[in-house]
Amino acid sequence: MKSPTANTKEFELQFSSSLSDYVTAVAWSPKDKDIALAATSAAGEVMLWKNGELTTLQNATENAESVNCVAFSYNGEFLAVGGQDGRVKIWRNSELITTLDNPRTWVDRLAWSPNKNWLAFGVGSRVQVWDTDNASVIATVDFEESSPLSIDWHKDGQYLAVGGNKGVKIWNSQDWDEEPYILDMPTVSLAMAWSPDGNYLASANMDRSITVLQWGNPDPWVMRGFPGKIRQLAWSDISTPNGAPLLACSSVEGVVVWEKLEDDDLGWEARILTNHVDIIQAVGFAPKSFLLASAASDGWLCLWNKAKKVSQILTGVEAGYSCLSWHHQGRLLAAGGDNGELFIWLKASSGKGFGKA
Repeated sequence: MKSPTANTKEFELQFSSSLSDYVTAVAWSPKDKDIALAATSAAGEVMLWKNGELTTLQNATENAESVNCVAFSYNGEFLAVGGQDGRVKIWRNSELITTLDNPRTWVDRLAWSPNKNWLAFGVGSRVQVWDTDNASVIATVDFEESSPLSIDWHKDGQYLAVGGNKGVKIWNSQDWDEEPYILDMPTVSLAMAWSPDGNYLASANMDRSITVLQWGNPDPWVMRGFPGKIRQLAWSDISTPNGAPLLACSSVEGVVVWEKLEDDDLGWEARILTNHVDIIQAVGFAPKSFLLASAASDGWLCLWNKAKKVSQILTGVEAGYSCLSWHHQGRLLAAGGDNGELFIWLKASSGKGFGKA
């Protein structure tokens, strides 16, 4: 592993704790008033860090199964998780208000609408959309080709994209019975995400390619030449001078950052970021910035200034990192570890902290 190119402490450890098993997911609440982070584990725990204090929403028990996914609603009012027991659970202000049972299947993908209290989650080959305000299922759509491997809402909340075998399907939430738009592929879409501006949709595919669709344009770009499975995708929420956001993806121990060229016919230009020596498990851009974080099984969380050069390396896990999440203000970064470690770092220039390390 290389040494950091800068010794400045851009982010400082603000809080650390430990769950009883592998941290499967971390997610920040979008609320500004109450700084809150949810974390889940392979032992079935659901933990809530709020204003410096860590509390338990769900304990690990001897027979508990893994909780695989977690997300806050758009206004931070609700927190949802899904897991290997087939249950979707929803909390409101730390009170469990809903348990949706889906026997004989895992729930490992869920996503909240960006402007409604609608929760989409995968059940078998189907995706259900639950209206939390009215406590009812408002839609069930069938992906048909496989179980959903990724679910993401368009920024306007009108379109719901689902990825899996043979590509991506996009449903219009104004008419769930309408046939979905299909981004057809001769492979499996392993990971998929809309860009925050809603102009692009990226799919990381089993055949070691990435497909990028410009919404409204039927001809996508396809990028190839990756050394292995593309595990993660992340978009920046700001654009380059050419008017498009950056797209980062991880393959084995490398990060590739794609920048759109001004000429559409020339597509996207790649630059490769190398510093890790083991598989990268998570990547993410800091909000309103090109600062990129990558967390890997080598036990390093690298911060890449302008998505180009390592500016800081965050360590502390015994084995490797499993996940990461940026707070929407960009001043807090959370990550989980293979052995249950939970860390929160605060940007050094942010002033007063939120709890004891």
